[in-house]
Amino acid sequence: MQIPNYTKIHNRFLLNGFYYDNTGLKEVAYSFIKEGDLFERYMGDFLLDWLDQNETIYLETSGTTASPIRMLYKKQALVNSAIATGNFFNVSIGDKALHCLPANFIAGKMMLIRAMILGFSLDLVSPSKNPFHKNKKVYDFVAMTPMQAFHSLPNLNQVKNLIVGGAYVSVALQKELIKNRVNAFETYGMTETLSHIAVRSMEDPPSEFTCLSHVSITQDSRKCLVINSPKLDVKNLITNDEVEFLDKNRFRLIGRVDYVINSGGIKLHPEQIERKLSEILTLHYFITSLPDPVLGQKVVLVLIENKDIDTFNLINQLKNNGNLTPYEIPKAIVFYSDFILTHSGKIKREKTLAQKHSRILDL
Repeated sequence: MQIPNYTKIHNRFLLNGFYYDNTGLKEVAYSFIKEGDLFERYMGDFLLDWLDQNETIYLETSGTTASPIRMLYKKQALVNSAIATGNFFNVSIGDKALHCLPANFIAGKMMLIRAMILGFSLDLVSPSKNPFHKNKKVYDFVAMTPMQAFHSLPNLNQVKNLIVGGAYVSVALQKELIKNRVNAFETYGMTETLSHIAVRSMEDPPSEFTCLSHVSITQDSRKCLVINSPKLDVKNLITNDEVEFLDKNRFRLIGRVDYVINSGGIKLHPEQIERKLSEILTLHYFITSLPDPVLGQKVVLVLIENKDIDTFNLINQLKNNGNLTPYEIPKAIVFYSDFILTHSGKIKREKTLAQKHSRILDL
């Protein structure tokens, strides 16, 4: 199969039911920028960048763990990413896809590129928490955040293939997706890898991902994932994600090494504790640590202050949660008036913790 060039738009590509060539898409982009809602203006800006004469395009990282960074990428690498996704999910020309993600982030940009390159019929809707509101259409391919998937559960029988990314999929959401027989996949990736490079079916064990064919992986001395992909122009991309290799193409995601808590000599990964707590907590929360004279560091649960929280019941749930080891059980709850989030809705942990907390409740 000949690899499409980034300058080409598939002749079966449709946007909201209409075909556009390069000139027509530029007119759509100008219309979005001049008259559209915010999500359409983001789409218009990206379309103009994609359709210009340059071989490269600037993308901005999400800024979850550091300030956002603008980085330059070859447009052909984004095309190669789109093709890899199409091959993995065995999509077909003319498949119907729903675009419900912000186009100012890589996931939203890649949905548009997949449609233009693979020949999807793409419907563009506002990136709301329930994109299926008043929408009864059936789609072959949809990408969502976990929050969108949760609020769209009654409608996900309208989706043949669903990918969920941008944050980890909670145990509770995974159970609901399986119960509703949704053919859903959690994704692993980042802006630097031009969207996902690995996926896991909801039927797979938690955190066990399979790499797409265009990617090879190794580990550094910290056991953190190192990603290589000539087709993406990615060479020795060192992450801070500790992993356990299952085979040469599969890994179990343990957690970020810079988040590790050393409590009484036991190394704990906040993400693993958060995943266990996701069975009982539906609030915004995360796990961090505070200094402790005996343990060195103690695990604490961080919540947004809310007068409706039943702290007595919450404490009982934490202390009697059979999934948590004694070291994993939070020793305190720290309340903040609000969390600081990225534009894509991820919690900025360090900046949130730098605020003055409203209270600490020792358990």
